[in-house]
Amino acid sequence: MSAAAAASGGLPGGEPGVPVVLALGANLGHRAATLRAAVDALAATDGIAVRAVSTIVETAPVGEVLDQPDFLNAVVLADTVLGPHELLAACHAVEARLGLDRATKTAGGPRVVDVDLVTHGDLVLDGSEAGDGLVLPHPRAHERAFVLGPWAELDPDAVLPGPHGGRVADLLARIPS
Repeated sequence: MSAAAAASGGLPGGEPGVPVVLALGANLGHRAATLRAAVDALAATDGIAVRAVSTIVETAPVGEVLDQPDFLNAVVLADTVLGPHELLAACHAVEARLGLDRATKTAGGPRVVDVDLVTHGDLVLDGSEAGDGLVLPHPRAHERAFVLGPWAELDPDAVLPGPHGGRVADLLARIPS
């Protein structure tokens, strides 16, 4: 995967969409192939047009479960006509198609794939709107180099909205190496 725009025709009638940022991760199975399959599945989803895909980065696990394989991560920039909750459902459907069972997934644990909704335009949600717990922007995006680095690669002027937001490059620079 590279920073080159990925061809896709997911928006009806060339309709303009809302810009979104999606973060992909995998640390089980054929990680790179799974990330490519996730991008392909997103691009094939009605209402989503993939614009660009970052290079893949390999990162050590973060959080509470450190005893697990390293992750491969990438960021996808897309446009969508889907609302945030519909887009989240589409991301979950891609995860399920690729083998992730959200019912048995351990938070912070190993996974075959993860497709996280990082931003949906400039929308800020606190998780109470639809009862699905969707928080936008992603509540930990501002502290995750494996999201901010690939995102800055694709869009050096990107801005993370919300209370922990700012220029993505500046947020990345604040994260200890």
